[in-house]
Amino acid sequence: MKHASLLARIDPDFCLDFLARMVRHKSYSATDGERALAEYMHLQMSELGLDSRLVPVPGERFNAVGVWRGQGGGQRLLFNGHLDTNPVTEGWTVDPWGGEIDREFIYGIGVSNMKAGDAAYFCAVKTLIDAGVRLKGDVILTYVVGELQGGIGTIAAIEQGVTADCFINSEPTDLQALTMHAGSLMFSIELTGDTRHLSKREAAVDALGAAAALVPRINAMRFSGARSEEHLKLNRGHAGNLHAALGREFHEWRSPQVADFARIRGSARFAPGQEVEGVLADLRRLLDELEAEYPGLHTELINESERLPLMRPFEVDRDAAIVQAVNQAYRQVRGSEQPTGVFAPACFFGTDAAHLSHLLGIPGVVCGPGGEFNTMPDERVRISDFLDMVRIYLLAILDICEPLE
Repeated sequence: MKHASLLARIDPDFCLDFLARMVRHKSYSATDGERALAEYMHLQMSELGLDSRLVPVPGERFNAVGVWRGQGGGQRLLFNGHLDTNPVTEGWTVDPWGGEIDREFIYGIGVSNMKAGDAAYFCAVKTLIDAGVRLKGDVILTYVVGELQGGIGTIAAIEQGVTADCFINSEPTDLQALTMHAGSLMFSIELTGDTRHLSKREAAVDALGAAAALVPRINAMRFSGARSEEHLKLNRGHAGNLHAALGREFHEWRSPQVADFARIRGSARFAPGQEVEGVLADLRRLLDELEAEYPGLHTELINESERLPLMRPFEVDRDAAIVQAVNQAYRQVRGSEQPTGVFAPACFFGTDAAHLSHLLGIPGVVCGPGGEFNTMPDERVRISDFLDMVRIYLLAILDICEPLE
C-alpha cells in the first residue's frame, strides 16, 4: 500500500479522542492515577494485538511496554514516552483533566509533556495495523513512569530486557529533530553565617545577603571543557529556590536578626564531553570566591543527583538513519526541511533519550509534538502539530522497519 494511502487512513477524531482519554487520567508521579494510566495503556496495546506487559518499577509502579512483532529481517524501532506529569499550578482557566478540544488546541496537564507524543505513536501503529500492514522489524512502544524522578522507569525497562536498534523519544520539541541535549545535575548549596541583631548588622556574616548575591552568578554560569560553541549552548546554571532564616530549622519569626543559614537548590545543564566532576568543580570555585567576599561565611556544595539516576547528556550524529528517517517523514508531511540539531528550549531538557543512548548504545532522536505551551497554565498542544506527528511517526516506522511487499 502506498504511503499516501496509509496517511489518508489516519482518523483525526479517533486520535484526538484517544489523547483526550489519556489526559483525563490524573497521572501524577507515584500515584494511583499513574498506575491506572499504565494499566490503561497496557489494555489498549493488548486489544490492538501487541505483545503487551506491565513492567515493574521500584516503588510499586509499572511501565506499560508493547511490541508489534515484525516478520524478521528488519530494524527494531523503539518509541519512548513518559506517563507521569507535572502538578497543576495556579492560573488555569480550563479543567486540567478535561481533555478539552477547540478548533486549534487540545488542553490538559501533561498534554504537551508528554501525552500528545505518547498518543501519537500509538495512533501511528494502530493506523498501520488496521490497514493490514506487516513489517519486517519490530516496533516497541514504551510508556514509562518515573521520568520526573530521573528516568527510573526507562532504566527499569532496559534492565528487564527492552531493547531495539534505534529509538524515537517523544518529548515535546514542536516537531523539530533534537540531536543533542544537556545532562541534568541537581545540587544544593548550604551557606552558614554568623547572626547579630540588626543594630549590629555590620558585625554579622549575612547568609541571606551572600545567597542573594550568589543566585545571579549561578544563573550566568558556563562550565569548563565544552567541545565546541554548539556544545557550550547547552550550558546553563539555575538557582531554583532560596530559603534563608535563623538556623537550619529556618526560624522566620525573628526577622530583626540577620539570617545565619541559607539553602539554595538548583540545577546545572552541561553538554556531552563535560562531566559531573567538572561542573561541581566549577561550582566549588564560585563558592570559594564568595567566601572570600564574605569573611567568615562557610559554604557546602551537595550533589543531589546522587539520590536519583543521573540524566546524562545526549547526542546523535545528524546523519544517523533514524534522524534521516524522521527528516524525510517531516519533509513528506510538511513539504519543508525539518529543523534539526541543537535548539532552545528543548536542548536544556533532561530526557530518557540519554538512558537509551548510554545504556543500550543505540542511536535515536528526540522529536515530539508540543513545547510551545508546555509547563504553563492551560497547557495545550496544537491539533495540527499532534496530527502531523502521527503522520511523521507512521512514515518513520515504514522507513526503519520496512513493510513486506
